[in-house]
Amino acid sequence: MTEEDAARTARELRLILGSLVRRVRSSDQELPLAQAGVLGYLDREGPMTTSDLAAVQHVRQQSMARTVAQLAGAGLVEPGPHPTDGRKVLLRITAAGRAVLGQRRDRRAGWLAEAISTRLTPAEQQALADVLPLLGRLAAR
Repeated sequence: MTEEDAARTARELRLILGSLVRRVRSSDQELPLAQAGVLGYLDREGPMTTSDLAAVQHVRQQSMARTVAQLAGAGLVEPGPHPTDGRKVLLRITAAGRAVLGQRRDRRAGWLAEAISTRLTPAEQQALADVLPLLGRLAAR
C-alpha cells in the first residue's frame, strides 16, 4: 500500500468511524452526553476532582460544576475527601451511577449488535469480527 493509499484509507476510516459513533450515540438519549462522559471517566479512572474532570472533558470548570451538581442530585456521583489536600473534593461514581452507565452501555451495544446481525451477511459479520484486532491495535496508546 502506498502512502497515498494509506492516507485515503485513513480519511475514509475516520469518516466511517465518526458516523458510526454518532449513530450509536443517537441510539441512547436517556443520559445527556456530558453527564455520561463524566460517569465514564469516573468509572474508568477512579475518583477525580471537578477541575480534573473539566480538563479531560475540555470544558470550563463552571460548566463541569453544573454537570457534577446534576449527577450528584441524581445520586450518580458523590463527593469524598481528597487524601492529600483537605481543600479538595474527590468525586466518586456511586453504585447507582455504575448501574445507569451499565444500562447505557448495554443499550448501545444492543443497538450495534442488532445492526450487525440485520444489515450484514454472515460472511460480512465474520469479516468485521476478523478486523477487530487490527482496530484495537490502532486504538492502543
